[in-house]
Amino acid sequence: MPETQLMRAIQQNEWGGLDRLKLVEVSRPSPLPTEVLVRVKAAGINPVDVYTAQGKAYMRALSLPYIPGWDVAGIVEQVGYGTTRFKVGDEVFGMPWFPRAANAYAEYLVAPARHLALKPKRLSFEQAAALPLAGLTAWEMLVDVAMVGRGDKVLINGAAGGVGHIAVQIAKTRGAHVVAVASGAKHGFLRELGADATIDYATGAVTDQVEDVDVVIELVGGEVCLQMLKTLRRGGLLVSAQAAWAPQLKNEAEKLGVRTSWYLVEPNHVGLEALARMAEQGSLKVEVTASYPLENAVEALERVAERRSTGKVVLTV
Repeated sequence: MPETQLMRAIQQNEWGGLDRLKLVEVSRPSPLPTEVLVRVKAAGINPVDVYTAQGKAYMRALSLPYIPGWDVAGIVEQVGYGTTRFKVGDEVFGMPWFPRAANAYAEYLVAPARHLALKPKRLSFEQAAALPLAGLTAWEMLVDVAMVGRGDKVLINGAAGGVGHIAVQIAKTRGAHVVAVASGAKHGFLRELGADATIDYATGAVTDQVEDVDVVIELVGGEVCLQMLKTLRRGGLLVSAQAAWAPQLKNEAEKLGVRTSWYLVEPNHVGLEALARMAEQGSLKVEVTASYPLENAVEALERVAERRSTGKVVLTV
């Protein structure tokens, strides 16, 4: 009987907080048919990783012990039966299984081949690992839900964050006029990415500074969602990932004659491939603020929990 191969991973045995995460050795997974085994080079960190550790996310889709992380970039180590999308040695990236566990904070993971795409050559493994969840969230909100096109006026609230800075670039690529909302210190960064106008939320109400918006991409949450409705033209659309506010948003939107849609990202190799093309063409920049080794995952998550970073934080494996 072959000896069990082990790998390092960050594991959580009980929900409650980041202090529950530990570096451990666990059995290395093997791919089933239509899956691939990926040797992880980098794993992206997202706010949902923090909420999950605290027991506040999609707990019905998860079980303990749990290995965090959905964003991954790495090298195909083994190909399961029936898989033709990749071969051993291919460099890939993706966001497998979400919201079920993907186990990205580890040296290896297995994933369905259709949850991954070839890594853009112009991106490092760290940049590629920072892209999937944030990039697919931005892509699916703008393209699949809002169907943003040339000439649309798009307001992105929380524009300098992981999702926001990618959303700015996607909207510009699709020919939209982009209004980016962020703190004043980040306006230069956003203009470099293509934002046509910037608003500092600290200097006054956003609703006093912009109007007649076709689409709002709302990434901040809370009561700010309700305020953003007032920036829309009649019939305009606000897309939010904050499902908890859906009833209030719907009621307020009906009063104002505008529309709302709440949304949750899902694995999507078509979207990943579109993002990869943008990166290869030079029209998509992925901002990585900091990278930490796998064993320092808790420190990296604490940084993300502050929600003050520009761009993304990643783990290197």
